[in-house]
Amino acid sequence: MYEWINALADHQRRGEPCVLVTIIEERGSTPRNAGSKMVVSAGALHDTIGGGHLEFKALHIARQMLSERRSTPHLERFSLGASLGQCCGGATVLLFEPMLAVQAQIAVFGAGHVGRALVPLLAALPCQVRWIDSREEEFPASIPEGVQRIVSEEPVDEVAALPPGCYCIVMTHNHALDLELAAALLARNDFTWFGLIGSKTKRVKFEHRLRQRGFADPQLARMRCPMGIAEVKGKLPIEIAVSVAAEIIATYNACFGQHDAAANAGPITQLLPPTRRSHAL
Repeated sequence: MYEWINALADHQRRGEPCVLVTIIEERGSTPRNAGSKMVVSAGALHDTIGGGHLEFKALHIARQMLSERRSTPHLERFSLGASLGQCCGGATVLLFEPMLAVQAQIAVFGAGHVGRALVPLLAALPCQVRWIDSREEEFPASIPEGVQRIVSEEPVDEVAALPPGCYCIVMTHNHALDLELAAALLARNDFTWFGLIGSKTKRVKFEHRLRQRGFADPQLARMRCPMGIAEVKGKLPIEIAVSVAAEIIATYNACFGQHDAAANAGPITQLLPPTRRSHAL
């Protein structure tokens, strides 16, 4: 029972986009009652809204929304007659709610004091976190949901495995390692945001060494060091963590919702009479 609940939780845990389809109104004879739901992903269907051609059409609409990466809900009315290949004779309205993949993929290099303060903050956001360090003992015993702990003898090698558009945070215990990570990230140059822990003095030194390796000023300008929101002051790990998390939030919020042109903006046809609708509220 309620297979859709477990399916929705599983998709969100894995960061896989899906669409939650709900019967929100019904009139006359319909395959399932209002409130029935199913979850549609690119390659799977969980639960049912009654089968038949109605479900086939709903499946097509949901997967089209996924392919277009639509992020706003969509309502559609269906008459369950001959045109839909069903003989119920009723009518229904379906709500399509996209549950997109997480907004941000974040890589945190370093499990020191600031890393241990920062990662739980990031885990509470709509994101997936790769937490990378060579020192297994530095990780806490409990890792937050949505965080993948990666123990690697060569953290620089993990840069190649990052998805394009990743948010990258470098705060290791070793300046030489920080430099190698910075060089690897700038060489890829396909991140959304890259922050390096440190002072303005550290930035000057790193820029000098990176220029010697052939990196140009436009690439170096993409490196945030010092990183974090300047208004959040303080040197405690949690203060630094809040400052960095705030800058990441500000960055992905600035781009959120810019690709919703295909969203349904038309008027919604009312199916039920106002008296019945008002009693249901």
